[in-house]
Amino acid sequence: MACAVRPGGPDPEEVARAAARRVRRPLVGEHGKLMLIAADHPGRGALGVGGDAMAMADRGELPRRLVTALARPGVDGVLATPDIVEDLLLLGALDEKVVFGSMNRGGLHGAEFELDDRFTAYDTRSIVVGGLDGGKMLMRIDLADPATVTTLESRAHAVTELAGQGRAAMIEPFISRRVDGRVRNDLSAEAVIKSVAIGSALGASSAHTRLKLPVIDEMERVMAATTLPTLLLGGDPTSAPDRTFAAWEKALAVPGVSGLVVGRALLYPRGGDVEAAVDQAVRLVSGG
Repeated sequence: MACAVRPGGPDPEEVARAAARRVRRPLVGEHGKLMLIAADHPGRGALGVGGDAMAMADRGELPRRLVTALARPGVDGVLATPDIVEDLLLLGALDEKVVFGSMNRGGLHGAEFELDDRFTAYDTRSIVVGGLDGGKMLMRIDLADPATVTTLESRAHAVTELAGQGRAAMIEPFISRRVDGRVRNDLSAEAVIKSVAIGSALGASSAHTRLKLPVIDEMERVMAATTLPTLLLGGDPTSAPDRTFAAWEKALAVPGVSGLVVGRALLYPRGGDVEAAVDQAVRLVSGG
C-alpha cells in the first residue's frame, strides 16, 4: 500500500507551518495521567510485531493506524521520530495532543553496535523549535561495556538541556547485556530498580524528568525506588491480549505509576481492531 501522506513531495516549509499552527495543551490534564501511543520503533529498524517481522514496514498503513488511535477519547498524544511526527502534523492529527520526540535511534535492532544508543533523531533545539512537549531517550546500560559511560553522559546533557527549556525528559532505562551475541534487557526486579536509580539521577535537575519502565511482577518494589512520575511501556505483544491488559491494570494501580506509553500492542492488535484495543487501554489508565 503506497504512502499518501506526502504525495509528490509537499512544500518542505509546510511541515514548519503545520507545527506552528498546532494547538498545544498542558502536558498533564486534571486527572494527572498520560495515555501515549508509541511509534518510534521503525526508526531503530525494529519493524516486528509478534511473529510478523515486517508488520510495521508499510508507511502508509502506520500513519492511518496512528490517526485512528489518536482520535480515540482519552488518548493524550504520541511518542515518535521526526518523520512520523511530521506526517501526523501534515494530517492535522496533533492538535490538543502531547507530542514527545524520540531522540536516540542509533542503536539499530540486531546490529553489532546496538548498545550504542547515540542521538540520531530529535535534539533539544529541534524539540523546542518544533513546539514539542518533551524528548524521550532509551538508555541501555551494559556494565561490561566501557562505552556505556558515553551513553550516560549524553543522556545527562539532554536532561539538563530539556529542563532548562521547560520541556519534559522521558528516560527509558534498562540494565542490558549480550547473550549469545544478542542484546537482552534484564527484567529482574533488582536490575530494573538499579536502572531506575541511575536514570533518576541524570542531569542537573529532575524537575521535568519522567521514567518509562517495563511492566514486571514486582512493580511495588520498582516504584518504591523512585519519586519521579512513571509511565509503563507496552513492549512487543508476545502474550495473549487478556494477560497483557491484566498486567497493565495491576501495574497502573501501584502508587507513582501515571500512565501508559504503548505502541505495537495497540496499533497492531490481534484481530486488527485498533479502536477497541486503544479504548481498552484508555479505560485502564482512567480507572474506568
